[in-house]
Amino acid sequence: MCAERIDGETERWGIFELRLSGPDEGNPFQDVQVSARFQYKNVEIETDGFYDGDGTYKIRFMPDRIGEWRYETRSNRSELDGRRGQFRCVAPSEGNRGPVRVKGDYRFAYEDGTPYMPFGTTCYHWTHAGDERLEEMTLRSLEASPFNKVRMCILPTRAMSPPAFAFAGTCPEDADTTRFNPAFFAHLERRIQDLMNLGVEADLVLFHPYDKGHWGFDDLGRETDRFYLRYVIARLASFRNVWWSLSNEYDFNKQKSVEDWDDLLRFVQRHDPYQHLRSIHNGTKMYESSWLYDFSKPWITHQSIQHWDASMTSRWLAEVKKPVVIDEMSYEGNSSRRWGNISGEEMTHRFWVTMCAGGYAGHGEAFVDRETRAWISAGGRLYGESVKRIAFMRAIFEEGPDDWIRSRQEGTYMLLYLGNRQHAYYEVDLPEHSTYRIDIIDTWNMTVSPAEGTFRGRSVIELPGTPYIALRIRKT
Repeated sequence: MCAERIDGETERWGIFELRLSGPDEGNPFQDVQVSARFQYKNVEIETDGFYDGDGTYKIRFMPDRIGEWRYETRSNRSELDGRRGQFRCVAPSEGNRGPVRVKGDYRFAYEDGTPYMPFGTTCYHWTHAGDERLEEMTLRSLEASPFNKVRMCILPTRAMSPPAFAFAGTCPEDADTTRFNPAFFAHLERRIQDLMNLGVEADLVLFHPYDKGHWGFDDLGRETDRFYLRYVIARLASFRNVWWSLSNEYDFNKQKSVEDWDDLLRFVQRHDPYQHLRSIHNGTKMYESSWLYDFSKPWITHQSIQHWDASMTSRWLAEVKKPVVIDEMSYEGNSSRRWGNISGEEMTHRFWVTMCAGGYAGHGEAFVDRETRAWISAGGRLYGESVKRIAFMRAIFEEGPDDWIRSRQEGTYMLLYLGNRQHAYYEVDLPEHSTYRIDIIDTWNMTVSPAEGTFRGRSVIELPGTPYIALRIRKT
């Protein structure tokens, strides 16, 4: 048994990393198993390690309790087995509020209790091209934006020729799915850390159907799928800003059944020691059909939906008591595809419809003729008109109560969105026993104008006769 080592301090919800030297012959990714059991008083957490190349093995751990933690490694190789040590978990640094969790039936909060509202965007392959300048531009665009969650893929699509990918090799002909590419993951980890520093959640898409046999990654087989997931979880689960999206448009992958996806979701649930948020995203034939996964299943934490009709939010919340995130509701842009050419007005409108119903919405851009082309694919710059309106909207919601749906039910705070109608006036039925003030919000022109006087009972509100108006009603 090796002597116990002292490893210093790690902040709560930070990353403790243990590095070990071990065998590099054969295929260490498959032949060597290494893990560690971490103990705080009577709490024990087991986490897998991974091979990082050049004879180096790493075990990462995200402590969630302040105080002394002890660990002991386990391995099928003697030089990695029985290593013991300890470290001290200290208070989190400023801005570190822990992972995001589900709160109640339809909300989210950081683990320290701070409310979290996802204002997401989609940027599938911003880390894949090997273009540092473009990646830095993407980060600066996010920093200046209202977005605090990014959907992003790990695996390449058929049309891509990336300089590196998750598995060993450089092209489809020499892709080796029995080995991983540590350099690819090191780069991805750096970008996940960059997002963390910006306060942005990384919603990682683990599979997708856009390979179509080119790389072979959409049909790896059950055991290789698990091999891949276990490595990804071992490397990335210790980042507190990670979410798991098992697949984008899962129903477009004809190689897997719903039972296969069930099995893989349960596998992620079983092997993630921190129980990050988990969901799976459906495809849709635009304006024709949409096959949602059964989000009532216990291994799903929230509903990740693709649908063009945001007015369905109330129905989805009623059917399944889990938060609704419409991660894709079409994209603002000028693509020839129907999913990629809605206007900024329509994108902003769909955000307001979703959130006033108690859900959360996702943004994306598909401008194909700009300097950095489609944001949803490669990142770069944001060109759309909806971005600053979403920022205005986020400020409105964050100024209000944490649970704006319950506040509406209690009659203390209401947000009523009138959509694309052009009302000259609007009647609201307010409680007779209370007095209210009302603000008229122009969601497109980003103005807030107080209605004159106070209101109670049935009240008539004079309006400007323009679309995209919301009413904020607050009890005095």
